Amino acid sequence: MVDTTLCYLRHAGKVLLLHRIKKKQDINAGKWIGVGGHLEAGESPLACVLREVREETGIILTDIHQVGIIDFLNTECEDERMWLYVAEVEEEITPECDEGVLAWFPENELFDLPMWEGDRTFLGRMLAGERGFHVEVSYEGDLLVGTREL
Repeated sequence: MVDTTLCYLRHAGKVLLLHRIKKKQDINAGKWIGVGGHLEAGESPLACVLREVREETGIILTDIHQVGIIDFLNTECEDERMWLYVAEVEEEITPECDEGVLAWFPENELFDLPMWEGDRTFLGRMLAGERGFHVEVSYEGDLLVGTREL
């Protein structure tokens, strides 16, 4: 299982999402997701998420909290353990990103966007202020086949 981070940046009732449309052979192609990426050797999840957010958005986070852990299992890729974070930012910056297009959305519009079906489960919990959960989401390709609390 590979370790990754996933962070949702919030400001004034909006959330910054990344529309994955620029990389070839991307398991997330066409979906709106949070910002993050793979942990490097010897890197903690917190150090990784701070680095990934800075690299993908240019934003240096100061108000960040770990929300939970998501185990992402998919028949089409290696299993992932995603360390889930939420961060409050002081302004609504929308920089260019090599991995897709960044855009801010009102929290009540997030669930209308194309995203992983399992993301809807933990996003709702995160937006409600819940912390400390551990969820497993299982897919066959794009089809969600199961979720369970760990």
